[in-house]
Amino acid sequence: MADDTTDDGIGTLISRLIEDAKAFALAEIDVYRARLRKAVAEYRAAAILGFAALILAHAALIALLVGVILSIAQALGPVWATVITVGATLLVAGVLVWIAVSIVSAKGKVR
Repeated sequence: MADDTTDDGIGTLISRLIEDAKAFALAEIDVYRARLRKAVAEYRAAAILGFAALILAHAALIALLVGVILSIAQALGPVWATVITVGATLLVAGVLVWIAVSIVSAKGKVR
């Protein structure tokens, strides 16, 4: 550093300090942006894989329910097998919704 800063006034020094602080802040913002982009790229793949797993699980559940209908249909007929399977599935779904609502309402009362 060959610059002789003894002749610079306080105003010049303060303006340099402000410019350096701005440059530092912008560099820090760029670092955080790069970290965010990396995290988003990593989590995007996980989200896509999770969504694909959810779709496959849904398809497996449908196949299971069709299998239940076909199994019950041998004894009771296709209409009653469908009614029983759909009714049982809706009952399970209703119980799950009731549990979810009770959890949410319990969390709301804690406040």
